[in-house]
Amino acid sequence: MKNIQCPGNPLAQDYSRREFLSVGMLGSLGLTLPQLLKMEARGAQKFYETKEGVAKSVIHIFLPGGAAHQETFDPKYLAPTEYRGPLGTVNTAIKGERFSQHLDHLAKIADKITVIRSMAHGEAAHERGTHNMFTGYKPSPALKYPSFGSVVSHELGPHNNLPPYVCIPSVPNSFANSGYLSSAYGPFALGNDPSRKDFKVRDLNLPSGVDDKRFNRRRSLLETVDYHFKSLEESDALASMDAFYQHAYAMISSQKAREAFNLNAEDQKMKERYGINAPGQRMLLSRRLVEAGVRFVSMTAGGWDHHDNIKGAIESNLPPIDQALAALISDLDERGLLDSTMVLLSSEFGRTPKINNNAGRDHWPRVFSVMLAGGGVKRGMIYGSSDALGGEPEEDRVGVEDLAQTIYNQLGITGDKELMAPGDRPIEIVTGGRVLDEILEKKA
Repeated sequence: MKNIQCPGNPLAQDYSRREFLSVGMLGSLGLTLPQLLKMEARGAQKFYETKEGVAKSVIHIFLPGGAAHQETFDPKYLAPTEYRGPLGTVNTAIKGERFSQHLDHLAKIADKITVIRSMAHGEAAHERGTHNMFTGYKPSPALKYPSFGSVVSHELGPHNNLPPYVCIPSVPNSFANSGYLSSAYGPFALGNDPSRKDFKVRDLNLPSGVDDKRFNRRRSLLETVDYHFKSLEESDALASMDAFYQHAYAMISSQKAREAFNLNAEDQKMKERYGINAPGQRMLLSRRLVEAGVRFVSMTAGGWDHHDNIKGAIESNLPPIDQALAALISDLDERGLLDSTMVLLSSEFGRTPKINNNAGRDHWPRVFSVMLAGGGVKRGMIYGSSDALGGEPEEDRVGVEDLAQTIYNQLGITGDKELMAPGDRPIEIVTGGRVLDEILEKKA
């Protein structure tokens, strides 16, 4: 996401637009919300029409650092000790399949999910692996690629006055942004963690002293001023900017939009079902957002760069993820939302087949696991496999391009469609890869 540079203005510092969407804060700094939105909407393109997708939304749960496949979805319980690792396993609802012992909640609902055990790419560095898993592209020094969420925002647009792409609690890395697309398609970040007792999305609340009547009066005044400038300079660019800030006002003034972010509307029992912790409350809020109409939610949880003491790290990090993710999938299913909501759990890469001298595992992009549920993905399936030691794909290798093609396909987005990068350079949404039809439910 581009930062705003305004010489002579307090916002000339590197502040991002979504850090200052609050109407009151912007006004106090001498820059109105519409002015800021207009500045960033320059060059924004119209939303493209797409085919009807099976999935209406995506929740992407990312485990930064590189989660070990051996200690999660692909335990090597028959391998020698130095490869098998320190943890046990648990039987799953998929006959003959096991997960790590700390995925016991997900194991019980494994008949609702698909696990890909043959994911692979060639990037062993954190930043490069993260780039792959957020964009479907290898990093390039010549071009910044947009994230999955930004492409979805560009292609599908907003729904129910809600931002199409939301990050919880903040934008996790530079690759989660809009890349060569306009920053208008970047993520809306909460700026606060939903697990905090004082959680509030400041950007959706009118500042103290500004009631709805005053807010609407300010809006009317702005429209009058804008009409004057339009009479002096008629252009498509101005029209697109106006449409953009009108959407922003609609989001701020919509009770339904604000209510989507209101975790206090959930009873204590539901909060406890997900877990009173960061992963639990982030996933609960993710459910509220897609239920209300957000197209793409991206959230992170924990740190997974376990070069040492992987046993202790997994025992600390994995159980809250397991509880929350199982609750999310089951909750979506009970509400009739799972078939239209794709849930994706991914990480940067996997970990080395052999335990190192520090009782941990190092970076390993040559094979790892991802989990999918809902959005037209088959239930109760293990797709692909790694070899006996967890070092290479043995069957049905899946690349990031394949994963990206599949996600976009389920949303009704054509992966090989060309978007325009700077310099009028056409770039495919995904280059190469194929839709993984084997893991998708057949359409009636």
